Amino acid sequence: MIRAVKSKPFNYIFALYNHYYLLRRRFRSFTLTGSLDPQVDIRDNSPIEPTRPVIYFMNHSSWWDGLLLYHAARQTSRGDHYVMMEEQQLQQYAFFRKLGAYSINKESASGIRTSLQYTSELLDSGKRVWIFPQGEILHQEARPIRFRPGIGLLLRRSPNAIAVPVTLCHGMVQHDRPEISMQAGPPVLEDWKALKSEEIAARLGHVLEQQLDDHRSALVRMGQGSLPDALPLIRHVRSTSEKYDAARKRVNR
Repeated sequence: MIRAVKSKPFNYIFALYNHYYLLRRRFRSFTLTGSLDPQVDIRDNSPIEPTRPVIYFMNHSSWWDGLLLYHAARQTSRGDHYVMMEEQQLQQYAFFRKLGAYSINKESASGIRTSLQYTSELLDSGKRVWIFPQGEILHQEARPIRFRPGIGLLLRRSPNAIAVPVTLCHGMVQHDRPEISMQAGPPVLEDWKALKSEEIAARLGHVLEQQLDDHRSALVRMGQGSLPDALPLIRHVRSTSEKYDAARKRVNR
C-alpha cells in the first residue's frame, strides 16, 4: 500500500495550478451547495464537534472528480482531507501522495485490509477521508448506485465517524464549456456497529442515489449548470458566445 506524504509547499503550488490553469481553463463554472464541514446532527439538531472524523462518499463519474473535490476542500473546509485512490493510478501519478492521496489495491485481499486499516487510523486521529464506494468510474446517469461493502467496514471500525454524501453533476447547458455543480448533503450519523457492513453500504448507496436524482432534477428544472445560492469555487469564465456578444456590443456602440 502507498501511504500519503503531505507536503505544505507542494500543496500551495499545486492548488494554484489546479485552480487557475486546470479548472478555470476547462470549466465555465464550479459551484458548491451545502457545507463540507458538518455542523448539526439532523436527528436532534445538536451541534457536531468540528474535530469528529468524516467520511465523504461521492459518485464517481469523471476523471476530474479528484481534482474537483481537492479544490472544494481547499476552498471551503477547515478539516485535514485525504483521498483513497486506486494503487495503479497512484503509482502512475505519485505526486498525488503529497496532496493527501493514498492507495488501495482492489485485486489483493491483503492490500484491501491494509488500506482499510490505514483509513481507520486516519479517521481515529480526526482526519477526513474521501472515498468512491462505487469502486470505478461510471456514467452519472448509471442506476442503481451500488456500493461495495468497504464503506460499511470503515464505519464499523470507526463508529464515531460522520458520513457525508457528496454529489457531482456536470454538463453543458447554455454555454460551450462544461459546468460543474457539487452538493454536500446532510450528514448521516448512525450506530454503525449495530449494522452489518452490507447494510451500511446499501443504505448509503440509497442516500447518495436519492441525493443525486434530486440534484439532477433541480438543475434540469432550472435549465442551468448551478443551483440557487450556490457558492462559486472558481471565477466565472465567459463562454465563446458571451465573448462574441460582448465584442458585438463594443463594435455597435
